[in-house]
Amino acid sequence: MAKCDVCGKGIHFGNNVSHSHRRSNAIWKSNVLSVKCKVNGQSKRMHVCSRCLRSNAVERA
Repeated sequence: MAKCDVCGKGIHFGNNVSHSHRRSNAIWKSNVLSVKCKVNGQSKRMHVCSRCLRSNAVERA
């Protein structure tokens, strides 16, 4: 599960480019953690990216 429940940040796609300039597919996954957060006064487990945690977009329970 590499998708943030707060901002929607997910997997990014691109190319790995070698020294000889041959290309192959590449996937970069977001740094998503499973965290207990306070939602409407109750604690709920959510998948949150590190940027949302750092910017206090969610309140940890």
